Amino acid sequence: MTLAPDLRRRLDDLLAAGGRRILGITGSPGAGKTTLAADVGAAYPDVVVVPMDGFHLAQTELERLGRADRKGAPDTFDAAGFVSLLRRLRDPRPGETVYAPEYRRDLRNGVAGAIAVPPDAPLVVVEGNYLLLDEQGFEPVAGLLDECWFVAPDDTVRLQRLVARHEAFGKAPDAAREWAHGPDERNAVLVAATAGRADVVVRPS
Repeated sequence: MTLAPDLRRRLDDLLAAGGRRILGITGSPGAGKTTLAADVGAAYPDVVVVPMDGFHLAQTELERLGRADRKGAPDTFDAAGFVSLLRRLRDPRPGETVYAPEYRRDLRNGVAGAIAVPPDAPLVVVEGNYLLLDEQGFEPVAGLLDECWFVAPDDTVRLQRLVARHEAFGKAPDAAREWAHGPDERNAVLVAATAGRADVVVRPS
């Protein structure tokens, strides 16, 4: 998929002032945030994509807290750690590379120091469910972004993608459907309520 002309114009305007810019891409689970972030990365050189999913609490910690059965909910992330990273990315220091974690679905855990953000990277794309959530520790996030896009595909398509993703990473078909229509859908309702705070709503065809 190529980046739509209207989105490219928005990014051109954003980057015209120079310096570090941070673009947020948000939306409900399965919306296509990762795909859109990849499209931005393909269209612009020196872009670094930093997914919020790297701040998932470890599986062992979720089990200790009794939250493993709703992994992906706001309180299953290290929101404060994510905000701290955004503040570092917002104000890069000359010569200092910032390292961000990434989430590994095969491990069911984040991996620290996996994404390098060099100080001269002009655009950092941050993607995740809760960029516009104004509760549970995510309140500062929106103010640390230069612009935020909300991805809103057809819900039937989104749910089909979610089920397929869960199956691809080891869930049985019935379990995949149950998770997509259960915990994922509860999170989707919460995320959908934040769309009004976005700078633009992207509706993939």
